[in-house]
Amino acid sequence: MFTKKLSIIAFLAIGSLSLAAQDQDPKAKKILDELSAKTKAYTTIKAEFSWVVEKKDKSKDSQSGKIQTKGAKYKLEIPGHEIYCDGKTVWDFIKDANEVQIKDMEVGGDDAVNPSNIFTIYEKGFKYKFESEDATTQVVTLFPINPDKKKFHTIKLYIDKAKKQISSVKMLMKDGSTQTYTIKSFTGSAVIPDTDFAFDPKAHKGVSIEDLR
Repeated sequence: MFTKKLSIIAFLAIGSLSLAAQDQDPKAKKILDELSAKTKAYTTIKAEFSWVVEKKDKSKDSQSGKIQTKGAKYKLEIPGHEIYCDGKTVWDFIKDANEVQIKDMEVGGDDAVNPSNIFTIYEKGFKYKFESEDATTQVVTLFPINPDKKKFHTIKLYIDKAKKQISSVKMLMKDGSTQTYTIKSFTGSAVIPDTDFAFDPKAHKGVSIEDLR
């Protein structure tokens, strides 16, 4: 259940590429390198996002959330949950149950997605190509090098040309559904204390603690 929740924030993926150049589109590489330079200059990132899943039968589900990161640390807020990570330990606070589940931070996994790498998810494991652009937006398409290990087959990055930031991402899933992630606000290099990335049980009276480590 926890891994599924983390997958909703893959939309923010922006970073640098370290793949072999011979299979890559040079125009796409230039765009992604510019994104990387801009993003890696930030000491922290705060963002608000919306997430829409459209299933094969055309039914839709939507959510919104907030994410903040500082190196390997992160805090994710989605409906019903607050998820904290101090770089080693993950706390999933389930609001309605007043319960927190504690786990070790996951490394890798099916799609190798977690909040600490959402801004650099395509650094490794993707081929990429330039698709299109207009006056405000550039589109770069990513293809996983090892598609058998992924739940998606294509990722489309929509990039704000002026800000050099991702404005939205569309993930095309193997089951025929799509997941579209849109950034509603983005702030770089805000001051965020390290205490924001660890769950404080004293702030939640009567919280039940389930240690799954």
